Amino acid sequence: MFKRITKIALACLMAFLIASCSDNTLAPVDSVSPGLENGISTNALTTGTVTEGFENGSKTSYASGNVTLTSGVWLLTDALIGTSTSDRFAGTRSVRIVNSGIVRMTFDRISGAGTVSIKHAKYGSDANSSWELWASTNSGTSWVKVGSTVATSSTTLSTATFTANISGTVRFEIRKVSGGSARINIDDITITDYSSGGGSGSGGEIEPNNSTSQAQSLTLPTTFTGFISSASDVDYFRFTGNSGQSVSISLTVPSTVDYDLYLLNASGSVISRSELGTGTRESISSTLSTSGTYYVYVNSYSGSSASSGYSLSVSLSTSGGGWTLPPLPSSVHLYMGNPSNASTTTSTPTNYLMVKSQYTLSYHRDKGIPNWVAWHVDNTWLGSAQRQDDFRNDATLPTGWYQVGGNSYSGSGFDRGHNCPSADRTSTTANNSATFLMTNMIPQSPDNNQGPWANLENYTRTLVAQGNECYVIMGQYGTGGTGSSGFKTTIDGGRVTVPNRVWKVIIVIPAASGDDATRVTNSTRVIAVDMPNSQGIRNNSWGTYRTTVDAIEQASGVDIMSRVSPTIQAVLESKVDNGPTL
Repeated sequence: MFKRITKIALACLMAFLIASCSDNTLAPVDSVSPGLENGISTNALTTGTVTEGFENGSKTSYASGNVTLTSGVWLLTDALIGTSTSDRFAGTRSVRIVNSGIVRMTFDRISGAGTVSIKHAKYGSDANSSWELWASTNSGTSWVKVGSTVATSSTTLSTATFTANISGTVRFEIRKVSGGSARINIDDITITDYSSGGGSGSGGEIEPNNSTSQAQSLTLPTTFTGFISSASDVDYFRFTGNSGQSVSISLTVPSTVDYDLYLLNASGSVISRSELGTGTRESISSTLSTSGTYYVYVNSYSGSSASSGYSLSVSLSTSGGGWTLPPLPSSVHLYMGNPSNASTTTSTPTNYLMVKSQYTLSYHRDKGIPNWVAWHVDNTWLGSAQRQDDFRNDATLPTGWYQVGGNSYSGSGFDRGHNCPSADRTSTTANNSATFLMTNMIPQSPDNNQGPWANLENYTRTLVAQGNECYVIMGQYGTGGTGSSGFKTTIDGGRVTVPNRVWKVIIVIPAASGDDATRVTNSTRVIAVDMPNSQGIRNNSWGTYRTTVDAIEQASGVDIMSRVSPTIQAVLESKVDNGPTL
């Protein structure tokens, strides 16, 4: 049976080290010698029930750096090992976190996680602050919050317990999310193995849910992960809706399996279904005919996986009469939707919304690059302003976050690859200059950036010159690309991740005014491309890399056209563009 959500968030375990430390110390990060804690080898962290203390090793600087223990390598950012009289610990030392610090496990626990308990307290006489636990089931590619935010308001160690119920590999991190310079101590992180007996937790499937009588209740809208662990495993979920409301359901599955998706009425009869092929995103859009209980049913046509989960999203319109268009966003660049529901709160540092006049983006603090950037192009954005070439850090990032600099890519073998291109913002010098902020850049292979990618950018402006306006969304996924100096997973001392793939979606509509999402029809041209971030493709046509929006959404976990009618999305997102490339 399956267990648990890719969106479960369990954030970090930590293991770190110490030496009496002054808050103002700027010494380099120390490498820690292996040791025992509470009589248990720290190797045990990868399996079994274990308490991870901080009794061995030393790190005396808040500067970001890795620490090696026998259990693996840990990353501490704005965090050190404290042993002063103002530190709170169960033994002789604990981790001390400041600002928006994190303590991250950079290796996987192989036996999953049932529960996680963590001791916490205020440092000295500092003010109150709060923190969160996050989890990753894909070796740190993406993270999901586990449970609720924890407030630390006492100088006495308290224990916060999280129900994880995550099967397969998992790693955790702790994120300090409020309190600024107020410090907190973290100690004795205890993890139990995952048990197939089921359990509760936010954001994931709860077993058993193998029949309508056992169906898991959903509060909509929701997105979470579940698992089909055997051919006989099925999953039921229930929700209530009113006559005339429109329900939208999508199911993203692992690439090696074929799961099917059904919508059932209160008596268990199928009223809508999606039965596509292996590795294909299933989707249902349906208007409810009566008020009452409905069921979402997931089963396997072929294949199963106890370690790779599916992602299920269910949403319901707020009123009867069919699908309701979401409110007009404040930024024109989001007229087609916010692809990852990015937020301007610093409690979501890996999906942080930055709204600029020239473009809007979701920033990933821990990767140092955007998840995606969205922008609108029509003839009002184009003019005669010169290219500014003023690559620079983005000072609007939250306080305490690392700011990638204009020279951070130097010597890496990768271009400072624009998301929103400089040539799409030539109406004024200020608009062009805004595209050179490093929050608008990714490390992009020269052959990609200067070859088919540049040609696609030029083609977009050709479409505008022909009387169209374009909504463009660019993003990346995966880790590791090949530049002129070879393959790399990170640059800038590990602070900037090199993506493996870069994608773009261009929605082309005739130039006009109004809420442009309502002007997208079944015949609207949508261009979707997905290219490798590698050398050797400079002379390839961008048309070689055309794909479907569905495929990009499945690979990257975004919802690109969420403000477009679900029925129109279903048509457009499954098509591969076959229009001209010149």
